[in-house]
Amino acid sequence: MFKAMKKWWRYWGAKLNRRFEEKADPAVQLEQAIAEAQDQHRQLREQAANVIANQKQLEMRLNRSLEEYERTSSNARQALLMAEEAQRNGDEAKLADYTHAAETFATQMITLEGNIEETKALVLAATQAAEQAKTAVSQNSSALQKKLAERQKLLSQLDQAKMQEQMNTAMASLSESVDTETPSFDQVRDKIETRYAKAKSMTELTGQGVEARMLEIEHASRNVEAQARLSELRSQLGLAPAEGTDAALGTGAGEAAAVDATPAAGALGSSSETPDEQATTAPAAGEPAAATRPEATPGS
Repeated sequence: MFKAMKKWWRYWGAKLNRRFEEKADPAVQLEQAIAEAQDQHRQLREQAANVIANQKQLEMRLNRSLEEYERTSSNARQALLMAEEAQRNGDEAKLADYTHAAETFATQMITLEGNIEETKALVLAATQAAEQAKTAVSQNSSALQKKLAERQKLLSQLDQAKMQEQMNTAMASLSESVDTETPSFDQVRDKIETRYAKAKSMTELTGQGVEARMLEIEHASRNVEAQARLSELRSQLGLAPAEGTDAALGTGAGEAAAVDATPAAGALGSSSETPDEQATTAPAAGEPAAATRPEATPGS
Protein backbone atom coordinates (compact mmCIF):
# COMPACT_ATOMS: atom_id res chain seq x y z
CA MET A 1 0.00 0.00 0.00
CA PHE A 2 2.80 2.38 0.86
CA LYS A 3 4.60 1.63 -2.42
CA ALA A 4 1.41 2.25 -4.41
CA MET A 5 0.88 5.59 -2.68
CA LYS A 6 4.50 6.51 -3.32
CA LYS A 7 4.19 5.68 -7.04
CA TRP A 8 0.94 7.61 -7.24
CA TRP A 9 2.57 10.63 -5.60
CA ARG A 10 5.53 10.51 -7.97
CA TYR A 11 3.24 10.13 -10.99
CA TRP A 12 1.14 13.16 -10.10
CA GLY A 13 4.25 15.12 -9.24
CA ALA A 14 5.77 14.41 -12.67
CA LYS A 15 2.47 15.20 -14.41
CA LEU A 16 2.04 18.50 -12.61
CA ASN A 17 5.66 19.39 -13.29
CA ARG A 18 5.21 18.68 -16.99
CA ARG A 19 2.04 20.74 -17.18
CA PHE A 20 3.77 23.54 -15.32
CA GLU A 21 6.64 23.50 -17.82
CA GLU A 22 4.15 23.67 -20.71
CA LYS A 23 2.25 26.61 -19.25
CA ALA A 24 5.21 28.50 -17.78
CA ASP A 25 6.33 31.72 -19.42
CA PRO A 26 9.93 31.38 -20.74
CA ALA A 27 10.60 35.05 -20.00
CA VAL A 28 9.78 34.54 -16.31
CA GLN A 29 11.84 31.35 -16.22
CA LEU A 30 14.76 33.21 -17.78
CA GLU A 31 14.60 35.89 -15.10
CA GLN A 32 14.47 33.17 -12.45
CA ALA A 33 17.54 31.48 -13.94
CA ILE A 34 19.42 34.79 -13.99
CA ALA A 35 18.44 35.50 -10.37
CA GLU A 36 19.56 32.02 -9.33
CA ALA A 37 22.89 32.45 -11.14
CA GLN A 38 23.42 35.78 -9.38
CA ASP A 39 22.61 34.18 -6.02
CA GLN A 40 25.05 31.34 -6.68
CA HIS A 41 27.73 33.86 -7.62
CA ARG A 42 27.10 35.74 -4.39
CA GLN A 43 27.40 32.54 -2.35
CA LEU A 44 30.60 31.62 -4.20
CA ARG A 45 32.07 35.02 -3.42
CA GLU A 46 31.23 34.59 0.24
CA GLN A 47 32.86 31.16 0.32
CA ALA A 48 35.93 32.46 -1.48
CA ALA A 49 36.11 35.35 0.96
CA ASN A 50 36.05 32.88 3.87
CA VAL A 51 38.87 30.85 2.29
CA ILE A 52 40.97 33.96 1.70
CA ALA A 53 40.25 35.16 5.25
CA ASN A 54 41.45 31.80 6.62
CA GLN A 55 44.64 32.19 4.63
CA LYS A 56 45.16 35.68 6.05
CA GLN A 57 44.61 34.41 9.60
CA LEU A 58 47.14 31.59 9.13
CA GLU A 59 49.66 34.05 7.73
CA MET A 60 49.20 36.32 10.76
CA ARG A 61 49.58 33.32 13.09
CA LEU A 62 52.76 32.29 11.32
CA ASN A 63 54.14 35.79 11.61
CA ARG A 64 53.41 35.84 15.35
CA SER A 65 55.05 32.44 15.78
CA LEU A 66 58.13 33.64 13.92
CA GLU A 67 58.31 36.78 16.02
CA GLU A 68 57.96 34.74 19.23
CA TYR A 69 60.62 32.33 18.04
CA GLU A 70 63.04 35.16 17.39
CA ARG A 71 62.34 36.64 20.79
CA THR A 72 62.77 33.25 22.56
CA SER A 73 65.98 32.59 20.65
CA SER A 74 67.33 35.98 21.68
CA ASN A 75 66.43 35.31 25.32
CA ALA A 76 68.12 31.93 25.23
CA ARG A 77 71.31 33.46 23.85
CA GLN A 78 71.18 36.18 26.50
CA ALA A 79 70.74 33.55 29.24
CA LEU A 80 73.78 31.65 27.99
CA LEU A 81 75.89 34.81 27.99
CA MET A 82 74.86 35.68 31.53
CA ALA A 83 75.55 32.09 32.68
CA GLU A 84 79.01 32.31 31.14
CA GLU A 85 79.67 35.58 32.97
CA ALA A 86 78.46 34.08 36.28
CA GLN A 87 80.79 31.13 35.75
CA ARG A 88 83.73 33.49 35.23
CA ASN A 89 82.77 35.32 38.38
CA GLY A 90 82.46 32.05 40.29
CA ASP A 91 78.81 32.63 41.21
CA GLU A 92 77.41 29.14 41.21
CA ALA A 93 73.84 30.16 42.14
CA LYS A 94 73.48 32.59 39.25
CA LEU A 95 75.15 30.09 36.96
CA ALA A 96 72.51 27.49 37.81
CA ASP A 97 69.65 29.97 37.40
CA TYR A 98 70.87 31.28 34.06
CA THR A 99 71.56 27.79 32.82
CA HIS A 100 68.03 26.67 33.80
CA ALA A 101 66.51 29.74 32.06
CA ALA A 102 68.49 29.03 28.91
CA GLU A 103 67.21 25.45 28.89
CA THR A 104 63.63 26.69 29.28
CA PHE A 105 64.03 29.06 26.37
CA ALA A 106 65.49 26.25 24.30
CA THR A 107 62.48 24.06 25.05
CA GLN A 108 60.14 26.88 23.96
CA MET A 109 62.14 27.30 20.79
CA ILE A 110 61.69 23.61 19.95
CA THR A 111 57.91 23.91 20.52
CA LEU A 112 57.71 27.06 18.42
CA GLU A 113 59.67 25.42 15.61
CA GLY A 114 57.07 22.62 15.45
CA ASN A 115 54.21 25.10 15.46
CA ILE A 116 55.91 27.15 12.79
CA GLU A 117 56.30 24.12 10.51
CA GLU A 118 52.66 23.15 10.96
CA THR A 119 51.53 26.71 10.37
CA LYS A 120 53.64 26.93 7.23
CA ALA A 121 51.96 23.82 5.84
CA LEU A 122 48.53 25.24 6.69
CA VAL A 123 49.40 28.57 5.11
CA LEU A 124 50.59 26.84 1.94
CA ALA A 125 47.35 24.85 1.67
CA ALA A 126 45.26 27.91 2.44
CA THR A 127 47.14 29.90 -0.20
CA GLN A 128 46.39 27.27 -2.84
CA ALA A 129 42.74 27.17 -1.78
CA ALA A 130 42.56 30.95 -1.92
CA GLU A 131 44.01 30.98 -5.43
CA GLN A 132 41.49 28.36 -6.53
CA ALA A 133 38.68 30.35 -4.94
CA LYS A 134 39.79 33.50 -6.74
CA THR A 135 39.93 31.61 -10.04
CA ALA A 136 36.46 30.14 -9.45
CA VAL A 137 35.03 33.55 -8.63
CA SER A 138 36.61 35.06 -11.74
CA GLN A 139 35.30 32.29 -14.00
CA ASN A 140 31.85 32.39 -12.47
CA SER A 141 31.79 36.18 -12.83
CA SER A 142 32.64 35.86 -16.54
CA ALA A 143 29.92 33.22 -16.98
CA LEU A 144 27.41 35.45 -15.18
CA GLN A 145 28.28 38.42 -17.35
CA LYS A 146 27.88 36.24 -20.43
CA LYS A 147 24.45 35.12 -19.24
CA LEU A 148 23.41 38.69 -18.57
CA ALA A 149 24.54 39.71 -22.05
CA GLU A 150 22.74 36.73 -23.59
CA ARG A 151 19.51 37.41 -21.71
CA GLN A 152 18.52 40.25 -24.04
CA LYS A 153 19.23 38.08 -27.05
CA LEU A 154 17.08 35.27 -25.66
CA LEU A 155 14.25 37.68 -24.89
CA SER A 156 14.41 39.00 -28.46
CA GLN A 157 14.34 35.44 -29.81
CA LEU A 158 11.38 34.68 -27.56
CA ASP A 159 9.47 37.67 -28.96
CA GLN A 160 10.27 36.53 -32.50
CA ALA A 161 9.11 33.00 -31.66
CA LYS A 162 5.81 34.33 -30.31
CA MET A 163 5.32 36.46 -33.42
CA GLN A 164 6.10 33.49 -35.68
CA GLU A 165 3.66 31.31 -33.75
CA GLN A 166 0.94 33.91 -34.19
CA MET A 167 1.68 34.09 -37.92
CA ASN A 168 1.56 30.30 -38.17
CA THR A 169 -1.77 30.27 -36.37
CA ALA A 170 -3.14 32.95 -38.69
CA MET A 171 -1.95 31.07 -41.77
CA ALA A 172 -3.38 27.81 -40.47
CA SER A 173 -6.75 29.48 -39.93
CA LEU A 174 -6.93 30.15 -43.67
CA SER A 175 -7.05 26.42 -44.40
CA GLU A 176 -8.60 25.03 -41.24
CA SER A 177 -11.76 25.84 -39.34
CA VAL A 178 -11.33 27.49 -36.00
CA ASP A 179 -14.58 25.92 -34.77
CA THR A 180 -17.76 24.38 -36.18
CA GLU A 181 -19.48 27.76 -36.55
CA THR A 182 -16.80 29.56 -38.53
CA PRO A 183 -15.92 28.16 -42.01
CA SER A 184 -12.39 28.33 -43.30
CA PHE A 185 -11.24 30.36 -46.27
CA ASP A 186 -10.91 27.28 -48.47
CA GLN A 187 -14.42 26.12 -47.60
CA VAL A 188 -15.92 29.51 -48.50
CA ARG A 189 -13.97 29.58 -51.76
CA ASP A 190 -15.14 26.07 -52.71
CA LYS A 191 -18.71 27.03 -51.89
CA ILE A 192 -18.58 30.15 -54.07
CA GLU A 193 -16.91 28.32 -56.96
CA THR A 194 -19.51 25.55 -56.80
CA ARG A 195 -22.35 28.05 -56.86
CA TYR A 196 -20.82 29.97 -59.75
CA ALA A 197 -20.26 26.82 -61.80
CA LYS A 198 -23.83 25.68 -61.20
CA ALA A 199 -25.26 29.08 -62.21
CA LYS A 200 -23.12 29.12 -65.36
CA SER A 201 -24.22 25.62 -66.34
CA MET A 202 -27.89 26.54 -65.83
CA THR A 203 -27.38 29.58 -68.05
CA GLU A 204 -25.89 27.43 -70.78
CA LEU A 205 -28.77 24.96 -70.53
CA THR A 206 -31.32 27.80 -70.63
CA GLY A 207 -29.68 29.36 -73.69
CA GLN A 208 -30.03 26.09 -75.61
CA GLY A 209 -33.82 25.76 -74.99
CA VAL A 210 -36.82 26.61 -77.24
CA GLU A 211 -37.69 29.73 -75.29
CA ALA A 212 -34.24 31.16 -75.92
CA ARG A 213 -34.62 30.53 -79.64
CA MET A 214 -38.03 32.20 -79.61
CA LEU A 215 -36.62 35.24 -77.89
CA GLU A 216 -33.84 35.38 -80.45
CA ILE A 217 -36.41 35.26 -83.29
CA GLU A 218 -38.50 38.01 -81.72
CA HIS A 219 -35.41 40.15 -81.33
CA ALA A 220 -34.52 39.69 -85.00
CA SER A 221 -38.10 40.54 -86.01
CA ARG A 222 -38.03 43.74 -83.99
CA ASN A 223 -34.77 44.73 -85.65
CA VAL A 224 -36.35 44.19 -89.09
CA GLU A 225 -39.41 46.26 -88.11
CA ALA A 226 -37.21 49.05 -86.79
CA GLN A 227 -35.09 49.15 -89.96
CA ALA A 228 -38.26 49.14 -92.12
CA ARG A 229 -39.79 51.98 -90.12
CA LEU A 230 -36.58 54.00 -90.46
CA SER A 231 -36.56 53.36 -94.19
CA GLU A 232 -40.18 54.53 -94.44
CA LEU A 233 -39.44 57.70 -92.54
CA ARG A 234 -36.44 58.41 -94.73
CA SER A 235 -38.65 57.95 -97.82
CA GLN A 236 -41.28 60.34 -96.42
CA LEU A 237 -38.64 62.94 -95.68
CA GLY A 238 -36.96 62.53 -99.03
CA LEU A 239 -33.69 61.40 -97.50
CA ALA A 240 -31.33 59.01 -99.12
CA PRO A 241 -31.19 55.59 -97.50
CA ALA A 242 -28.28 55.08 -95.13
CA GLU A 243 -25.33 53.00 -96.29
CA GLY A 244 -25.81 49.35 -95.44
CA THR A 245 -29.53 49.81 -94.70
CA ASP A 246 -30.67 47.75 -97.69
CA ALA A 247 -28.25 44.98 -96.87
CA ALA A 248 -29.33 45.00 -93.22
CA LEU A 249 -33.00 44.92 -94.23
CA GLY A 250 -32.39 42.10 -96.67
CA THR A 251 -30.51 40.03 -94.20
CA GLY A 252 -32.94 40.67 -91.33
CA ALA A 253 -35.95 40.07 -93.49
CA GLY A 254 -34.49 36.86 -94.82
CA GLU A 255 -33.85 35.56 -91.32
CA ALA A 256 -37.28 36.57 -90.10
CA ALA A 257 -39.00 35.12 -93.20
CA ALA A 258 -37.18 31.85 -92.75
CA VAL A 259 -38.73 31.46 -89.29
CA ASP A 260 -42.03 33.34 -89.45
CA ALA A 261 -42.94 35.96 -92.08
CA THR A 262 -46.16 37.10 -90.41
CA PRO A 263 -44.69 39.34 -87.61
CA ALA A 264 -42.45 41.13 -90.06
CA ALA A 265 -45.29 41.80 -92.52
CA GLY A 266 -47.67 43.01 -89.77
CA ALA A 267 -45.08 45.39 -88.45
CA LEU A 268 -44.99 47.30 -91.76
CA GLY A 269 -48.47 48.77 -91.16
CA SER A 270 -51.28 49.05 -93.80
CA SER A 271 -48.93 49.41 -96.76
CA SER A 272 -48.93 46.50 -99.23
CA GLU A 273 -45.38 47.21 -100.32
CA THR A 274 -42.50 45.22 -98.91
CA PRO A 275 -39.42 46.97 -97.48
CA ASP A 276 -37.48 46.13 -100.65
CA GLU A 277 -40.18 47.78 -102.85
CA GLN A 278 -40.26 50.83 -100.62
CA ALA A 279 -36.50 51.13 -100.84
CA THR A 280 -36.75 50.80 -104.67
CA THR A 281 -39.52 53.44 -105.08
CA ALA A 282 -37.94 55.88 -102.69
CA PRO A 283 -37.34 59.33 -104.34
CA ALA A 284 -33.92 60.55 -105.10
CA ALA A 285 -32.21 63.13 -102.95
CA GLY A 286 -33.81 66.58 -103.39
CA GLU A 287 -37.24 65.42 -104.76
CA PRO A 288 -40.29 66.29 -102.65
CA ALA A 289 -41.85 63.53 -100.66
CA ALA A 290 -45.45 64.46 -101.71
CA ALA A 291 -44.77 63.57 -105.35
CA THR A 292 -43.67 60.16 -104.41
CA ARG A 293 -46.37 59.36 -101.82
CA PRO A 294 -49.54 61.40 -102.40
CA GLU A 295 -51.26 59.93 -99.34
CA ALA A 296 -49.06 61.36 -96.65
CA THR A 297 -49.96 60.55 -93.12
CA PRO A 298 -51.12 63.38 -90.90
CA GLY A 299 -48.37 65.35 -89.28
CA SER A 300 -45.77 64.57 -92.01
